[in-house]
Amino acid sequence: MEMIHIMTRQTETVDPDDSLAKAKSIMDTVGFRRLVVAKDDTVIGMLTDRDLRSHLGYLESTKVNAAMSSPVISVGPKSTIQEAARLMVRHKIGGLPVLDGGKLVGIVSTVDLLLALLEVVDELEKKTPRSDSESIGL
Repeated sequence: MEMIHIMTRQTETVDPDDSLAKAKSIMDTVGFRRLVVAKDDTVIGMLTDRDLRSHLGYLESTKVNAAMSSPVISVGPKSTIQEAARLMVRHKIGGLPVLDGGKLVGIVSTVDLLLALLEVVDELEKKTPRSDSESIGL
């Protein structure tokens, strides 16, 4: 399964020169736990709710570029869920921007990957006949 089928297409970006208070406001409004940081339509970083928590008390005076993670680890729309999952595990991150030719087209999170996994498992269960002992819970 490819990213294009599971990614969240609605993305929000924040400028690296914006305050963390503005970023928090965007996150709260749209209900996202991470934002893509972009400058002149180029993705340059990621900002997470964890990054914000580490700067509590200084959100108004701290710029996004002081708290964001960079360089960006990303996937393409044709990348597989396995590739994305391996990147997330290896780098201990919870989301990846999906870039197509350097242009932001979506974001994929651990929740998106878990939903895809459930879809695959459900399909496999439909195709695999159960024995009588399994169907009665033995």
